Amino acid sequence: MSWRSLTAGLLGLSILASALSVVWVKHETRKRFATLQRLERARDALDVEWGQLQLEQSTWATHGRIESVVREQLGMDVPRAEEVVVVTP
Repeated sequence: MSWRSLTAGLLGLSILASALSVVWVKHETRKRFATLQRLERARDALDVEWGQLQLEQSTWATHGRIESVVREQLGMDVPRAEEVVVVTP
């Protein structure tokens, strides 16, 4: 084998390996980008759900709602002035 044919063969193999590497890297990039988009959609859905849960929590924790639950379910009422006892140390 001559030096030129050996060099040409090595260059050909190098070009083939480089081309296959480019194709493989492009494929991996597309797979990972698709995964990234799926995860971003899931994150956005969780952000929306988190906002809804915060709104629901603030609705359930209003003073008026707590007072009505206390009156209806526990039968509690605001004490009259003569029923209040102040304890001092």
